[in-house]
Amino acid sequence: MASFFPPPLLVICLLGSLSCPRSLGLGFGGLRLPPETDSSGKYLTQDERWFKQTLDHFSPTDHRQFRQRYYEFRDHFQAPDGPVFLKICGESACPGIANDYLSVLAKKFGAAVVSLEHRYYGESSPFESLTTENLRFLSSKQALFDLAAFRQYYQEFLNAKYNRSKVENPWFVFGISYSGALSAWFRLKFPHLTCGSLASSAVVLAVYNFTEFDKQVGESAGAECKPVLQEITALVEERLLSDRKAVKDLFGAATLENDADFLYLLADAAAEAFQYGHPDVLCSPLVDAKKTGQDLVEAYADYVRNYYLGSFGVSVQSYDQQHLKNTSVGKEDGDRLWWFQVCTEVAYFQVAPKNDSVRSSKIDTRYHLDLCKNVFGEGVYPNVFMTNIYYGGTQIAGSRIIFTNGSQDPWRHASKQQSSPDMPSYIVDCHNCGHGSDLRGCPQSPLNIEGNGENCTSVEALAKVRQKIIEKIDLWLSECQSEPDDDEPDFFGAKRVTFAM
Repeated sequence: MASFFPPPLLVICLLGSLSCPRSLGLGFGGLRLPPETDSSGKYLTQDERWFKQTLDHFSPTDHRQFRQRYYEFRDHFQAPDGPVFLKICGESACPGIANDYLSVLAKKFGAAVVSLEHRYYGESSPFESLTTENLRFLSSKQALFDLAAFRQYYQEFLNAKYNRSKVENPWFVFGISYSGALSAWFRLKFPHLTCGSLASSAVVLAVYNFTEFDKQVGESAGAECKPVLQEITALVEERLLSDRKAVKDLFGAATLENDADFLYLLADAAAEAFQYGHPDVLCSPLVDAKKTGQDLVEAYADYVRNYYLGSFGVSVQSYDQQHLKNTSVGKEDGDRLWWFQVCTEVAYFQVAPKNDSVRSSKIDTRYHLDLCKNVFGEGVYPNVFMTNIYYGGTQIAGSRIIFTNGSQDPWRHASKQQSSPDMPSYIVDCHNCGHGSDLRGCPQSPLNIEGNGENCTSVEALAKVRQKIIEKIDLWLSECQSEPDDDEPDFFGAKRVTFAM
């Protein structure tokens, strides 16, 4: 898969001229949404295209390349001078360009939409085996340079297509969750390559002990549901001591030998409801079960089996450390890949707070560190300090970045929630507003066509944030056009085009 093609001149210029310096958005699996099973209308395009990408952007001697998958959608493009919206794919396979609210924005601004699959995920694996050694090129830093190289490649493609040279279209980057962080970091590290960034639910703060995640789950659950969830956790822990096989069978998780892995699954199942806009699916039956004296463990097991593992589509094996040790490249490799990024860069260890936790106290720091060691070997450790030094965490010193978060999303505490003059931060505040609600609507999964927000409990709150997004994109695109002199080439010797809405 990795090969020794000579690197394109484009990438050489990038490296020679620039300074270089978790499956579900839940706990065990990461930040990924489950794949959409019905593709009817859910993608703007699934037509695959391929790009030769440099394997190691930081080596002057390693010139290996690999094939990286991308997509383009130009139905709304005001050719040839319209903007290009770069939708960043994150920590999962990228089967196409999702038909979410970005499609509405593309139509409004006459933009082409392109999307690059993240290195190693999906069909973009550089290697045929995902050993720890082979994973050394999997990092956010390498991914950012992938985006920079691809951005220049696609700009040259547009110039060739429209028979022009050294012209720069206005670019704007978009992402949700980890890819939202990449969106913010791309603008931070390559401000000359994009007019701005939308960083939706962007987890820009690497966190070692992420206790705020569980605290938000409890806050979002509310005064009635939170104590029920806590009681269920205590009851499950008791049953694990008396008959672990029976309780795991009840939840459809008999294959999980490690009790902490099993407890992590149960913690994630609860968190998902608030993260992706399904709070009543979880809480209503559990509160009713408590009021009517039903078996709470059985009531929760019904939710986990039928909804979390059933309708929502989570696989039990994604919580099995033996599965995470599988080095084969295939449809299930995203779990291992994201855990490698967790265990080396960002942590996001969703540990139980010392007091008043919803999840089991067995989900602690030692559990996470042991997992990293068991799956990837000795010496693999998340250097959270250096990650935050490099990007700035919530003190990111960027510009023209829009941060958005859902009020019920546990991940918002790893995002930038304080506004600054050139980096506004907006909270979509409603009962079922979670991860990426500004782009995905409510609930956040399964996908709502064009990010339909009619099912948000506050349609007005979503509409206000979306209007702010439109205003910022409009402003920054216009400012981007006025910055260089019309006759003065930009960094890459290209002239920017003038764009008007």
